[in-house]
Amino acid sequence: MQTSFSQQESAFGDGEWFKFRMSYSNWLKAGNATLQVKNAKLGDKDVYHVVGKGWTTGMIKWFFKVKDRYESYFDKDLVVPYKFVRNIDEGGHTKDLVINFDQKNNKAKINNIKHNTVKTIDTKPNIQDMVSTFYYLRNNLDTRNLKTGDEVRIDMFFDEENYGFKLKYLGEETIKTDFGKVESLKFRPYVMAGRVFKEEESLTLWVSKDKNKVPLRIKADLAVGSLRADLEAFKGLKHPFQIVVEN
Repeated sequence: MQTSFSQQESAFGDGEWFKFRMSYSNWLKAGNATLQVKNAKLGDKDVYHVVGKGWTTGMIKWFFKVKDRYESYFDKDLVVPYKFVRNIDEGGHTKDLVINFDQKNNKAKINNIKHNTVKTIDTKPNIQDMVSTFYYLRNNLDTRNLKTGDEVRIDMFFDEENYGFKLKYLGEETIKTDFGKVESLKFRPYVMAGRVFKEEESLTLWVSKDKNKVPLRIKADLAVGSLRADLEAFKGLKHPFQIVVEN
């Protein structure tokens, strides 16, 4: 069953910051990642500017070095992106893209800095990018009426193509975190199988059941081994963070 969206109280705001600990095959420290939200201006528009960074640390860096940076500038109310930046180096596989979205005319202008090319592609209405999708879902997914097995579909733009992003709700689960036990909602984002992921169902995501919808844990089955990201620090949450208190 396809589930519905409804505008709800905003789950995030200016100053929100997350830090994640990455581990490879459940034991090897692999790296860190951060996500930060800031108020910004893009031309005459008031937007949120989200910057996501990921980098390898320790031993794993010697045989597979990663340094990724993602940026999204999106409308504060509608949470639709106007600009997206993807600058990655994953073991020598590099991309350097700046995409400007014309949401009114449903166009994406892709500036491929690495190859020095510019092209314009038609997009679906209200298209999302890789980063804004997460924030759009936090604000608009009606989690109160979710049933196990429900599916969410969003039009997302990935590199140079329109991509039908799908998310499946797997139910509730109370998980142990660095902060204590937290009630969570468990999802399966469907990904493109191939170079990185083993298959479409390789990813599992846990977010807090409270109003923040904090990303607590992500697990990924890769073509070789598995990767896990656990939230290890946060600040600037808009709502109280709820921990299960046991008697």
